[in-house]
Amino acid sequence: MIANGEFLSRLRKIFDLNLYEVKVWTSLLSRGVSTAGELSNISDVPRSRTYDILESLEKKGFIIMKLGKPIKFIALKPEEVIERVKKNLMVNAQEKSKRLDEIKKNEVLVELSNLFVNGIKFVEPSDLSGSLKGRQNMYNHLDMMVRNAKKNIVIVTTAEGLNRKFEALESSLEKAKKRGINIRIAAPITPENAKIAKDLSKVADVRALNKSFGRFVIIDEDQMMFMLLDDKIVHPNYDVGVWLSSGFFAKSLSQMFNLSWKEFTPLGKVRVK
Repeated sequence: MIANGEFLSRLRKIFDLNLYEVKVWTSLLSRGVSTAGELSNISDVPRSRTYDILESLEKKGFIIMKLGKPIKFIALKPEEVIERVKKNLMVNAQEKSKRLDEIKKNEVLVELSNLFVNGIKFVEPSDLSGSLKGRQNMYNHLDMMVRNAKKNIVIVTTAEGLNRKFEALESSLEKAKKRGINIRIAAPITPENAKIAKDLSKVADVRALNKSFGRFVIIDEDQMMFMLLDDKIVHPNYDVGVWLSSGFFAKSLSQMFNLSWKEFTPLGKVRVK
């Protein structure tokens, strides 16, 4: 086998291929043009599986089948493969998104909602809490919380976190503003996030923090999420958040925040150096 195990493992993750697929593909890349039998010998993939693997690679845009006898396969330039894989991913994502949108209009969603509503009746309020691992999971949950807000939203974050939340929550915050939701955001204002802070001020009351105040979000004084780790040192994949649906805790934290809110600097008075 030409490629080593570590390289094959990286290719599997990057291109979402199985082990046999990366073995056959890299073997074909090393030959340019080859038959299934030859590729089976080079790649150590069973001959009985090689044709299926080549057919799969052809559908995914990695190779081309050459007409003639015996049937041969042609490797494409890696740069071309990347472009084809990107296009296929976009097409597949659009198709999946369309199918998910269609679910909203049929009985599947009704049945799923009934299952949830019936099940949630037996859940104690104290059980409605959980941990979220990975920043993307955290922001997905925050987005849901913002979309479901009824009265008010409080967001406290870091200087870097302000930029991230604008990117992740911009659309949902705009819609919340149109629904009449009161939105307050507090974060350190720096030259790197001053423009983002100004953009956010169109949908929220943004104020500057003089020092770190933590990372948390309160929705309707009913539920909240707080982040446990310092975002300056933790990798996004290992960031951790805790979500709580506790009116008692959320109201207590909200009251403390309200006392401090008066001391935060309004965005219009902030001097960015």
